[in-house]
Amino acid sequence: MKWAEVSIRTSHEETELIAEIFHDVGASGVVIEDPEEFNSYIDSGLFDYSNLPKAEQTNIVTIKAYLPVDEELDDRLRTFEQRVRDLAKVDGFDAGSCPIEWHTVQDEDWADNWKAYFHTEKVGGLIVIKPAWEDYEASPDDIVIDLDPGAAFGTGTHPTTAMCIRELESAVKGGMRVFDVGTGSGVLAVTAAKLGAGEVIAMDYDRTAAHVAQENVERNHVEDRVTTGVSDLLRSFTGKADLIIANIIADIVIRLFDELDAHLAEGGHLLASGIIDERVADVTEAALSHGFAIDKVIEESGWAAMVISRGDAQ
Repeated sequence: MKWAEVSIRTSHEETELIAEIFHDVGASGVVIEDPEEFNSYIDSGLFDYSNLPKAEQTNIVTIKAYLPVDEELDDRLRTFEQRVRDLAKVDGFDAGSCPIEWHTVQDEDWADNWKAYFHTEKVGGLIVIKPAWEDYEASPDDIVIDLDPGAAFGTGTHPTTAMCIRELESAVKGGMRVFDVGTGSGVLAVTAAKLGAGEVIAMDYDRTAAHVAQENVERNHVEDRVTTGVSDLLRSFTGKADLIIANIIADIVIRLFDELDAHLAEGGHLLASGIIDERVADVTEAALSHGFAIDKVIEESGWAAMVISRGDAQ
């Protein structure tokens, strides 16, 4: 199958808004090439290619997404370009300084090449993310997640996901019910199950992601506790959960508050991530306006994760 790799260069401030536009035109996820994050990996000494020169220009971010090459592609590209122009008018930046480029690629050109950069990593105190194609000798305390993200978003090592994993290590209690909204590769759903959750419902807007999540559920032998499916936010979820995970982007997290009352159990919590630092205030405002309270804000590499609960539970 052919895909259109669409890329746009923009500022850090516009990253989430453009990611949402990509989502709206049909992309299941985005790739963010952030030179600031690249430099931080080099500084950490954990990056395989730490001998590479650091990026000099760090104020421009490249955002990429993949759209199927089909009869809807032209309309999607036109819609994307117009939405970027509209955003520029509202936010006051020059749309001409955010060039949009695209070219076609085959599945095999991009579906596997990234694997050279994804290696086994201990993300939290317990959780080890292991690519399905690597060997790893686990220590007695390790909880190993075998993962092949395929065409879905989520290796588990990006700060947005890693923060969630570390929080799940303390938040998940034996037997609790968990909803994973926008599950991507299913890494957080599998993590919750392996930490002792009794039931996990994991859904994504994109059918490919839901399929990949199911494969990772089976790969980790937690299909007795994890159910996958397709849903636009919480619309296809039934009942209430003790913990709802939403590692998406700020604007979609904000939309989630309209549906949260019907799906969050008394005393339950929302673990929201994928939020750039500059949007924490917006998510906080939306939470408070819907009667929720901010219990914790965790920040790493310009990203934030937030633990949110019902205001009356404090």
